[in-house]
Amino acid sequence: MSYEKVTQAEDLVIGTKQTLKALETGNVKELVIAEDADRRVVMKVRTVAQKKSIPIVTVDSMKKLGKACGIDVGASTVAIIK
Repeated sequence: MSYEKVTQAEDLVIGTKQTLKALETGNVKELVIAEDADRRVVMKVRTVAQKKSIPIVTVDSMKKLGKACGIDVGASTVAIIK
């Protein structure tokens, strides 16, 4: 289900650093985090999203999440932009 949301979203931010920037500007509608991502990498993103009451959805695979975004590498986090 969440892979479909990512595939159908018009505006995405892919990757942890870019996602953090988007969270700080308040443009994120929903956050998608891969369960197989390194916890240390996604911990700050998850914390900021929770503080800002952004819905967080988890998916099972970084590789599948990257593919849903149209990239050839895995993605640990993806922000769906408002």
